[in-house]
Amino acid sequence: MTTVFPPGPPRRYPGQQFLLFRRNPLRYIYDLTQRYGDVASFPSGDRTTVVLNHPDDICDVLVTHQRVFRKSPAFLRAKVVLGQGLLTSDGAFHLRQRRLIQPAFHRQRIMGYAQTMIDYAVRVRERWQPGAALELHHEMMALTLAIVAKTLFDADVENDADDIGSAMDVLVGAFDRLILPFADLINAVPTPRNRRFMRERDRLDALIYRIINERRQSGRDHGDLLSMLIMAQDDEDNGARMTDEQVRDEAMTLFLAGHETTANALTWTFYLLAQNPAVAERFYAELDRVLAGRIPTPEDYAQLPYTRMVLSEALRMYPPAWIVSRQASEPYTVRGYTLPANAVVLMSQFATHHDERWFPEPFRFDPERWTPAAQAQRPKFSFYPFGAGSRVCIGEQFAWMEGVLLLATLGQRWLLRLVPGHPIQLQPLVTLRPRYGIKMIAERRAPAHD
Repeated sequence: MTTVFPPGPPRRYPGQQFLLFRRNPLRYIYDLTQRYGDVASFPSGDRTTVVLNHPDDICDVLVTHQRVFRKSPAFLRAKVVLGQGLLTSDGAFHLRQRRLIQPAFHRQRIMGYAQTMIDYAVRVRERWQPGAALELHHEMMALTLAIVAKTLFDADVENDADDIGSAMDVLVGAFDRLILPFADLINAVPTPRNRRFMRERDRLDALIYRIINERRQSGRDHGDLLSMLIMAQDDEDNGARMTDEQVRDEAMTLFLAGHETTANALTWTFYLLAQNPAVAERFYAELDRVLAGRIPTPEDYAQLPYTRMVLSEALRMYPPAWIVSRQASEPYTVRGYTLPANAVVLMSQFATHHDERWFPEPFRFDPERWTPAAQAQRPKFSFYPFGAGSRVCIGEQFAWMEGVLLLATLGQRWLLRLVPGHPIQLQPLVTLRPRYGIKMIAERRAPAHD
């Protein structure tokens, strides 16, 4: 079988395209899809990387032919942080772990988590002061961290939030080095940066192992994810239970994925509302009409369709998980190009979500794109903020409920305005963060029914 790579930019000197990619991967991938279309390629290190952008091809890789693909080598290096958690494990082990964890994310349980989400958001909104300058990303990170710790592990980490947040910043910041050639060797050198990385990882490990140890010693079933993990038996492995290390890996994965992505989504949503007063007016009007001045309840989730449309549009414009990578385990043909085994395939949510074929004026914030009629006119995989297939984010429904209820609870009391002159810049790490945070001024609202 002849290998035929898709078109891509010329290489004027070794490593040129990889260096350009490293400088701004988000912009590089987006520009590549704009210039070369639905399938393109670029040299990266000792291999050629292929970028797919058409919803049909994304569906084929993530769903229809997912058995042909596995996690890419760069992402597997994240095991240094996440171990063999759901994000990094593969094959039969991944399927077994997912089956053991899935019950914690069934709809009935998520509804049970909803009141905790609201309670923590109320505590935050009561703490804010009129006219106070907030670093909103920090605020949202602390809030979602507290929620995921309480709902999934029945642990109160609010007093440790700053320490955990700074440790998470170091770990997330290290992910961009994992795609470097010879990353394993680079990360093994005892540089100050690497030593700090190991120190912060060990700090989080100590916290998580302490929570696991306390739970094992108590012998109580708290009905949360941690109890499920500790008590779960794998019927395919002679009823074996998870080791502390396996429980740690899943807990670390959910600590990271369970608060980082939602915090980013909330931060970008409030930023977009501040930039678009007409949308904000409709958003606040829905809150006032539905809530009539009372604190939200879990049942309100289904009664806030416009709030969900606002969140959907924010996820389109600034998808927290902005790129997906896979590696072909055998030769694979796409649009007439035959890729060799081990070829790396990238699919960028940011690029696809900003494709004007599916989203006219793609850089305009417009929640009306999310009416049922508008959605029905687009290919399904033109929007995939949570991935797809057997590796779709296990916490997707948790994230939707948390996002809507937190927007409602905070937005009911507060209007957030951007601090003039503060720089807003995308930082595409493992998630899509605001590089310099987002500073906002809190203004108390007077809801119409209050």
